[in-house]
Amino acid sequence: MNRSFFARDVVAVARALIGMTLTVDDVGGTIVETEAYDAADPASHSFAGPTARNAAMFGPAGVAYVYRIYGLHHCLNVTCGDGAAVLIRALAPTIGVAAMRTRRATTKPDALLCAGPGRLARALGIDLSLNAAPLDTAPFAWAERDGEPPIAATPRIGITRAAEVPWRFILPGSPSLSRAGPKG
Repeated sequence: MNRSFFARDVVAVARALIGMTLTVDDVGGTIVETEAYDAADPASHSFAGPTARNAAMFGPAGVAYVYRIYGLHHCLNVTCGDGAAVLIRALAPTIGVAAMRTRRATTKPDALLCAGPGRLARALGIDLSLNAAPLDTAPFAWAERDGEPPIAATPRIGITRAAEVPWRFILPGSPSLSRAGPKG
């Protein structure tokens, strides 16, 4: 995928990623949940301006922004330029499931292997060494989605500031969501 795909409105990118296939070193699946963040958003890491931690968000669009939360989990974001990024919250595992299971050291159902940003990063082998890595070269690979999937917008989760902003996008009914979407 060309980096220009990411060089546009962060909400448009977050929606467009739903249903696409992402692999990292030939391990991955279908993206089923994303969240958008931009520099004017008080919940965004970029809100207070550039720092050593968030520098990738202020660089070119189309690179990975990987950070650590709670001192244990990594999270994968794709940058859209100007301090904007999309958090990849969950994917439905379809490629390299055995490798994911080994990395996660779990016997839980396959649908839960990448249900949440920390689980996803561990299952795909994502760590800080991939921060600022270009998304259009190995180890990343992308496959376009087939048609327009149903997409639901919900408030973001796991944050305290601007949590009500409906910039979480999901594939409704997916068993791989980090948290179920709205009923109906």
